[in-house]
Formats: sequence, structure tokens, C-alpha cells
Amino acid sequence: MAVAEAPSYRDQTRPPLWRDVRVLRVGGQIAFLAVLALVVLYLYGNLTRNAPGQLSFAFLDQPARVDIADTDFSPSQPIRDAILVGFINTIRVSTVGIALALLIGIVVGVARLSTNWLVRKTAAVYVETLRNIPILLWILFLYLAVILKLPRITEAIEAFDVIVLSNRGLNVPWVVGGANATGFLLVLATALIVALLVGVVRTRRFDATGQPHHRWLWGAGTFLVIATVGYFALRSPFALTIPERDGRGVQGGIRLGAEYSALLIALVVYTASHIAEIVRGSIQAVPKGQTEAANAIALSSFQRLRFVVLPQAFRIAVPPLANQFLNLTKNSSLATAIGYFELTRLTQQAIANGSPAPPAYLVLMAAYLSLSLTISVIANIVNRGLALEGR
Repeated sequence: MAVAEAPSYRDQTRPPLWRDVRVLRVGGQIAFLAVLALVVLYLYGNLTRNAPGQLSFAFLDQPARVDIADTDFSPSQPIRDAILVGFINTIRVSTVGIALALLIGIVVGVARLSTNWLVRKTAAVYVETLRNIPILLWILFLYLAVILKLPRITEAIEAFDVIVLSNRGLNVPWVVGGANATGFLLVLATALIVALLVGVVRTRRFDATGQPHHRWLWGAGTFLVIATVGYFALRSPFALTIPERDGRGVQGGIRLGAEYSALLIALVVYTASHIAEIVRGSIQAVPKGQTEAANAIALSSFQRLRFVVLPQAFRIAVPPLANQFLNLTKNSSLATAIGYFELTRLTQQAIANGSPAPPAYLVLMAAYLSLSLTISVIANIVNRGLALEGR
């Protein structure tokens, strides 16, 4: 009995449009966009009918009528300048907070896996205590119960003769630029480029000969040598100033206001508790055979962690770490509760002074969106750099 041949792909009839998967996918996306556009148009029409003229951004040119502490900002300057100051203040606390939270989080995360019982339990208490209390409570506690309860400036605490603590905030050492500061920055940029090139050369030598590259040691040494020579050649373009109490003031160093100090400490210790758990989980996700192989070739505990475990763990940890960096940046908006002049605080101040709320909050959301996208882009670049080739 002859068996009929199966029809070729070209001879097969296509399913009707209402059953074609490709048509249904495209149609579903178009329908979603149409519904979204209708919702936006409805909200826009509702706003223009009930509050005409509320979507104008002309308010940005009006006087801010607000004094911003620790700045030279004048109340007669436009609101756009005030929002820019708030944007910079948000960046100040976010960048420093991310760096410190990452450092503390890594240390605590590794400590949670320590073989020392006391170290392991101390790290566990830190994590479980900090991360289970709302960040707003930490901000209020550090501001109202810690910073503001420090002695007055006339009775300030001078810790190690380099830090001055008072209810005005913290005064810490700082670097002040001189006449040749710009030239020295160019020297540092050149030193960094040369150090990177040295690292590349050492890596290629390792690939060709198998000899240890020590690229970090060589690169750091090259950078320090060039920076030191440039520093003395330009006759000390930067100088370190130490804060010293002078009556009712402090001379030298840089002052971290009470609001900034409380916010920074709260964001750092709270976010670090979450980062510690990410680091701990990422280390435990590294296959056990990797640790056994490191032990088999007689690597020390530090070498095993530095060369085998952490490089693989960070491939796992980068995406959730990026989420914590985003959370820290957005949590800085809670500083409005203690009066720190960041983006949210200054936007609310502008609205309180008569600026229309819808466009003001649109500007605020656009500012936070730009910060979040910047952090996401950097995290994606780092993630691609750590990814295994071919994946």
C-alpha cells in the first residue's frame, strides 16, 4: 500500500489569523500599547480640565525662596538651580554610601562564613538586626538620638586629634588643592593609563610564558611612582588639612552636616546588611569542588578566597548588588524626614512655595530615573566584563 508523502512546507496552508501565534503576539502588544495610550490620554485630559496650566515648566525660572544649608545658594536663584543643588547632594550621599556599603557588606558577608564562632555570630547579629528594622527608623534614630545628642561645638569630642564630633555634625580631614592642582590631576590620569598598560603587558607575558603576572602589584607600583614624582615635581599641589576646634567653630578639614552624617551612616549600615547576605549566598553558590581544588594545590585561606572563590562569586552577585545600589540611591529620598536638602526635599519645598505639583514631581521622577539608569548601565558593563566567554 502506497503511503502518501507529507506535503512540503510551502504547500501547507497557514492557520487563520486569529490562530496564528505570531499575529497574536503582535496583536497583543499593539492592544497593550493602545490601552496604555488611552489611560495616559484620559489622565492628561482629566488634569487639564480640572487644573488648567498645571503642566507648565515655567515655574523652574521662578525664585526658589529657600535657604540651603552648607551652600552658597541664594533664595533669589531660580528653582532649577535649587533642584540642581539637590541633585548634587543626592549624588554626594549615594556615591559615598555605595562605596562604603559595598566594602562593609563584603567584609560582613565573608565574616558570616568564618570558621571562628564569635566572628560568625557577630556578623549574623549585625545582619539580622540591621536589615529587619525599617531604614527610616535608622535615619531618625541616628539623627535625633545620636548626632543631635553629641556635645555642643564648644565641648566637641576630638577623636584621635583628626576628627571633631559635635551636634553640628562631623569634621574630618580633607584634601585642599593648590596652584598646580589641575596639573597634578593630569599626572594622575597619565599614571592611571600607564598603570593599565603595565597590567596588560604583564597579563600578555603570563599568557605567553606562564610566569606569575602580579599585574595588580605592578600596576599599583607604577601608579604610585608616577604620582609621587609628579607630586614633588609640582611642589605639593595638594595639602591635607586636619580639623581643629577654634572656639565656636572648626578650622580645617571638611564638615559633614548633622543631616548628611545621619543619612549616610543609616544608608551604609542598612544597605551593607543586605549586601552581606548577597555576598554570603554568592560564595555558597560557588561549587564546592572549586574550594577543594584550591585546598589541593595548597592555597592559603586568603589566596583561596582572593583567587578562586570571590572572582566566581562576584559573577553571581553583580545583578543583586546593582539592585541594592539602586535601593540606596532611592532610599536617600527619606532624608526629607530630617531636613537634608536632597532632590525630594527641595522639590517639596518648591511645591510648598506655590509651584505646580504635577510638573515638579515629573522633574523629580526624571532625575531619579536618570540616576537609576546610570547605575544600571554601569552594572551591566561590569556584569559583561565578569561574564564567562561564550555565554
